[in-house]
Amino acid sequence: MPTTPWTPELWRLLWSFLAATLFGAVVGNFWLGWGLGLAVYLGYHGWQLRRLVNWLRSGKTRNIPEAGGIWGEVFHYIYQRQRKHQQRKRQLEEMLERFQEATSALPDATVVIGRKDEILWFNEAAAGLLGLHSSQDKGQPIDNLLRHPDFITYLNQNGRGGEPLRIPSPVDDGLTLAVHLINYGRDQRLLVARDISQQQRLEQMRRDFVANVSHELRTPLTVISGFLETLMDSGDECAARWQRSLDLMHQQGARMQHLVADLLMLSRLETDRSSPPRELVEVPALLAAIREDALLLSGDKGHHVTVDTDADLRLYGAERELYSAFSNIVGNAVRYTPAGGEVHIRWWRNGTGAHFSVSDTGIGIPAEHLPRLTERFYRVDTGRSREVGGTGLGLAIVKHVLSRHNARLRIDSMPGKGSTFTIDFPADRIA
Repeated sequence: MPTTPWTPELWRLLWSFLAATLFGAVVGNFWLGWGLGLAVYLGYHGWQLRRLVNWLRSGKTRNIPEAGGIWGEVFHYIYQRQRKHQQRKRQLEEMLERFQEATSALPDATVVIGRKDEILWFNEAAAGLLGLHSSQDKGQPIDNLLRHPDFITYLNQNGRGGEPLRIPSPVDDGLTLAVHLINYGRDQRLLVARDISQQQRLEQMRRDFVANVSHELRTPLTVISGFLETLMDSGDECAARWQRSLDLMHQQGARMQHLVADLLMLSRLETDRSSPPRELVEVPALLAAIREDALLLSGDKGHHVTVDTDADLRLYGAERELYSAFSNIVGNAVRYTPAGGEVHIRWWRNGTGAHFSVSDTGIGIPAEHLPRLTERFYRVDTGRSREVGGTGLGLAIVKHVLSRHNARLRIDSMPGKGSTFTIDFPADRIA
């Protein structure tokens, strides 16, 4: 039968009792003998407990004290626990060193921020991009060192739901940083700042190029369209002979003018970093005008365009931009709905804010195309888009307008059963 740690302890207790009984018999007082025996037994355990405390306090976990019985097991188990703890500690230290080595090699500035926004650690790139110094900045609140108002707001809002912030570098105003705040661990955050100056310059070059080309195209297109209209209205024999060609040229000229107008609108939205004006927008009247435009666009196709609005619901925003966003969505619904189909416009409010939606009985959109609909010039069906006169920029304009108004676009669609485009405005936009 295997010996357990308690077996020697039980024998020690038995021998102590027998010795105490024998001593009590010799002196003629069993209670005295048993009291002394109990005192010796407890004294032994007190001495072992003191050895345990001194051993733990010394920190010399390798020099395990010699002991038998249950106390030997206690020393052994504590020793094993400490060894495992030290192994885990070494593994965590090695992982931390590897993490710091890998992070230090990154070109992006990386800063670990604590519960009170204090700087716990940062890599070398943070010194070049954010101007941090290891000797004096660790432990300092990061908003004491990065004082840009937009950054302080971004920090207080805990990263605005994961969207990066663009700010100039505190070291060099010529550098633009994309700052991203990530929550991890217990009340810790990781701040990553990337130099996007080259990317921003390329984007600015593209925007300038598009804006300049659009401006240059506007004048010749206007002249050509004017002469075409004059020829078409002249009524002479030459115009009648070339009527088909003139109609096609006028149609394509009008399409190019719409494209130039959309490019200019998109360029203005991209370059304008200021907040949109808080004009009082009479949305019901705006939608009534958009419905008339939709009926003109429908022409002889006979679409049924209906409007259901809250007559007292108005918004604060930029009226011209909102008109462009709403009309683009309604126009798409008319273009991609077969003749005789229905387009329903709705404007209402609830506890979360104000909502604008357009539902149609059109051809619908396959699910794989939905995430890319707001990209410039993205078309689900290129041939059909050109046939109905779309420029491919309408939903890109919608995306930028909604971003400037803190609104969100939702799209529900099923091929063959139509689509519903919904815009959600926050409650603070309601007039």
